[in-house]
Amino acid sequence: MDRPLTFVERPSPNFNERTRPIDTILLHYTAGDFLPSLRRLCDGSGTDRVSAHYLVDRTGTIYRLVDEKKRAWHAGISQWQGKTDMNSASIGIEIVNLGHLPGGTFDPYPEAQIRAVIALCQDIRKRHRIRHILGHSDVAIGRKIDPGEHFPWKRLAEAGLGVWTEDLLHPQLSDRAMLETIGYDVSDVSRAMTAFQRHFYPEALAGIGSCARARLAAVFKNALKI
Repeated sequence: MDRPLTFVERPSPNFNERTRPIDTILLHYTAGDFLPSLRRLCDGSGTDRVSAHYLVDRTGTIYRLVDEKKRAWHAGISQWQGKTDMNSASIGIEIVNLGHLPGGTFDPYPEAQIRAVIALCQDIRKRHRIRHILGHSDVAIGRKIDPGEHFPWKRLAEAGLGVWTEDLLHPQLSDRAMLETIGYDVSDVSRAMTAFQRHFYPEALAGIGSCARARLAAVFKNALKI
């Protein structure tokens, strides 16, 4: 029998009411260390207020900031499968990580932290009909790049969370058609393709993969099954 998750309660005043059913878990990195990130997510002053439902620190401790029934403020201007206001449809998880570092390097995600994120996503899925597990970069193309191409999406998929494939298929449709079917905003196809690669084919962003369209076709095929 699975042990129930434990949370540290740190209520944030930054939330309002949802206008859409919950169907998405949205993952972010904080781009900062733990304490400044926690303060920012719980700061109720000023006009540029943000929040998330959960914050996961490097040790795997999970902080609960906003009740899942409420709309936290983490996605900003966002879109998936033609629908906007991803804040209303999603549960936001902030992961303490500095993200993209100077010189093209990345802040690694510790093993304890990834295990906690997986356990949290599985726990959330028990309570909600989750259809999508996405990164901020998937729903805010050209504006956000978190949780980054170094985030272990494959690990999540192996735990039954989200879509992952390493297949390569011959594309039968245009990039625009495939990206739009998967869910991306295709108002700028080039940016949408970069967002896709950041999630599903990071080799291309590192300059060591040249089969982005073939990977897109494979993910497209999987998306049709959802």
